[in-house]
Amino acid sequence: MTTFNAQQYKSTTRAQWEDAAEAWDRWGPFIENWLGQATRRMLDAAGITTGSRVLDVAAGAGGQSVAAARRAGQSGHVLATDISPAILKYAAKAAADAGIATIATRELDGEHLDVIPSGYDAVISRVGLIYFPDQQAALAGMRAALRPGGKLSAVVYSTADRNGFFSIPVGIIRRRAQLPPPAPGQPGPFSLGTPGVAEEVLATAGFKRVTVETVPSPVRMRHAADCVRFERESFGALHQMMSGLSEAEREDTWAEIGQALAQFEDPEGFVGPCEMLVVSGVR
Repeated sequence: MTTFNAQQYKSTTRAQWEDAAEAWDRWGPFIENWLGQATRRMLDAAGITTGSRVLDVAAGAGGQSVAAARRAGQSGHVLATDISPAILKYAAKAAADAGIATIATRELDGEHLDVIPSGYDAVISRVGLIYFPDQQAALAGMRAALRPGGKLSAVVYSTADRNGFFSIPVGIIRRRAQLPPPAPGQPGPFSLGTPGVAEEVLATAGFKRVTVETVPSPVRMRHAADCVRFERESFGALHQMMSGLSEAEREDTWAEIGQALAQFEDPEGFVGPCEMLVVSGVR
């Protein structure tokens, strides 16, 4: 069995997001529609309101940063952080395009948040926490960044069986690349999805009044092929898993993924099963 190397994983993750940054931004309107409800529930749970100071960890192209800044208003502030400087350029552009001057960006490893202690009213993370090798280090940094009584809220996937649009491709890739499932505590899309796990992880990190809300988030597209294209262009994690395959093997793998996802297509279109959790806690 190959030993998990957290530093190598993070280096590869950074490189994959550097490569996927343009595509993630290009798919932005679809992503905001797909994750819109979960994002709104995250911002609600984080208690973001006029004047809030918000830290966005693993901000990506900044869609949720913009949404948070709109709630916080001119008297608020959002710091969007990510391990990938390329994708942060798109976050900065998204803020500029929206006419928002209250968003700053900074390249930061989410496990080493070098920010003002107790400097934020809210910390948010949309589909980022699940990919940190050391979730406790990340959560400790998030908690330290919050003022007493400040709130953390994060969007994560629930269980694999509720997220066929993603778990089916992951399963196919694992089989073809001969990858074992992640061990408990290792990063992965469904690492916080099992009932009780997110609550335990946040409680261990010192958060109080931990809540978990389920948010149905079906992936709606015209065709299964559109979903394959979206994942192929934008999901760095899938490319990371395929890094040991040849180019021909990767093409065969994507073809099999397309055939498997076709089960969710009918004459009305493609509806990929997806369920998000909004996990929240208070410092």
